[in-house]
Amino acid sequence: QVQLVESGGGLVQAGGSLRLSCAASARTFGYYAMGWFRQAPGKEREFVAAISWSDGDTYYANSVKGRFTISKDSAKGTVYLQMNSLKSEDTAVYYCARSTVYYSTSGYASPYEYDYWGQGTQVTVSS
Repeated sequence: QVQLVESGGGLVQAGGSLRLSCAASARTFGYYAMGWFRQAPGKEREFVAAISWSDGDTYYANSVKGRFTISKDSAKGTVYLQMNSLKSEDTAVYYCARSTVYYSTSGYASPYEYDYWGQGTQVTVSS
């Protein structure tokens, strides 16, 4: 059983930064990408960013491109989300997830391409 544990959420003022981390509880094989999604109250879960585990290719939602950076530490089995220039509309619960899809037609933006999810970490941006 794979467990994904997010950390790093919190309260920050608009324009500030936060760094989220997602660590897998056990070494896993055969997964191809890790992604971050978020869900604000009353809204559907939406894609934020993803990274291919093998070659490090990255994918971003237009709403965060240029502000957020996804990265990984393969040795630690950890993926990070550096969030800069935060806006109030970035307020949400952020989830990391694991994908075992080798070739994604959605740029890993579809939640259906992920099989394991973390419990989420709250990010609140005050204006």
